[in-house]
Amino acid sequence: MAQFDSEYPDKINRMERLTLVTKPSDGYELLDSGGEEKLERFGDVLLRRPDPQALWPKKLEESEWSKAAGAYVREGGAKTASGSPDTSPSEVFRGRWTGVLPQEWKIEFGGLNFLLKPTSFKHTGLFPEQEQNWLWSAECIKNAGREVSILNLFGYTGGATLAAAKAGAQVTHVDASKTAVAWARENAKASGLEDAPVRWITEDALLFVRREIARGKKYDGIIMDPPAFGHGPKNEIWKIEENLIELVDLCGQLLSDQPLFLLVNGYAAGYSPLAFAYNLEQFEKKYGGATEYGDLGIEEANSGRTLPAGIFARWKR
Repeated sequence: MAQFDSEYPDKINRMERLTLVTKPSDGYELLDSGGEEKLERFGDVLLRRPDPQALWPKKLEESEWSKAAGAYVREGGAKTASGSPDTSPSEVFRGRWTGVLPQEWKIEFGGLNFLLKPTSFKHTGLFPEQEQNWLWSAECIKNAGREVSILNLFGYTGGATLAAAKAGAQVTHVDASKTAVAWARENAKASGLEDAPVRWITEDALLFVRREIARGKKYDGIIMDPPAFGHGPKNEIWKIEENLIELVDLCGQLLSDQPLFLLVNGYAAGYSPLAFAYNLEQFEKKYGGATEYGDLGIEEANSGRTLPAGIFARWKR
């Protein structure tokens, strides 16, 4: 990793920590939160899910919460790579849904269409806290005034991929799960982007990046959403504390001569967004521009409270 002048850590530390907030919309709304739970509306479907970040009293009565079509019941917490309990709001849990839920339904959110499916890991396939990052990356792409190539690592169900494609970029979407990639392609079709220039790749992120470097491939922007712990399609092991620095450095070798941005999202419990921001200093030094970092949040309807939902750091040339 490159060596930096002492001004760089000081520069990052002096920056204001931002909070990017998703507001209520027709497609999605956080109705209430508290007691380590959240009550959400996805289109016309109300869901009740656990959320360890909601360490405050609920505002709505239980009679309102009981209107949820489905409630997720956790059956043993997830574990981090070190074996300790994982308290992240968006990491993997094992459990089951109670109630009567549709197997899938479609909503419009952020100008895109998503097929939602209640999974055994408590997810629905939509991460609404990412909306502001989608808008930011789309703006970078549109303002480039040229053809743009974007790489989305750990792309899951494709929100960032579809936002970039809709903005006019050529996108390479990478995820280790065949199921996730297939789901992302369904979302592309639902959003009218089935013919957009998107490469759909099922592969381990680190392995793919190394191969792209060997092939001489270049990208104008890179998005990554690394988990704390994960497995590749051939049982490759990902541990954020062991692999993040290497991945960001390798991605630096994939950037074009005139890159637009690099964005890192995260949900790993216990990490500050500064941990991501310091990894992006090398791009600021090489290309100029600026780095932002902070928190992702969702605004609760009718109260103004913000539910923490992740962290981010992003560099823009």
